[in-house]
Amino acid sequence: MTIPVDSGFQALIGYSIVEWSEGLAVAELAIGPQHLNRSGVLHGGVLTTLIDTVCGYAGCYCPVPGRVRRAVTLSLTTNFTGQVGEGVLKAIGRKQTGGRRIFYCSGEIFDGNGALVAVGQGTFRYRSGSESETGVPR
Repeated sequence: MTIPVDSGFQALIGYSIVEWSEGLAVAELAIGPQHLNRSGVLHGGVLTTLIDTVCGYAGCYCPVPGRVRRAVTLSLTTNFTGQVGEGVLKAIGRKQTGGRRIFYCSGEIFDGNGALVAVGQGTFRYRSGSESETGVPR
């Protein structure tokens, strides 16, 4: 299952949301030359983008058709644990805990061989109306 492109930024970077449920989001990205830094390895900003994305999605699942939940990132940390220059990345975000307005998530990114290349944590705030599981009209 691939979720349709949801934003211009998603289209620009080229990732796909391939799994999404309550408290979980999974994205994939086929690495291209546009994602590499001048050393020929994946730019850390791409990894940070994927951590931010899957963490935000993990906290914003809405089971009601035609409605959506949205959040903004309050803080984000990323730790780089490996390098990669080709293949397909898999980013997994999990909601850890949260309250009515604020939630916390963790994310991991793996290369095509299953090696961990980045981990991160984020703090997010629901946008007005998105606090409820029923979300707001799209």
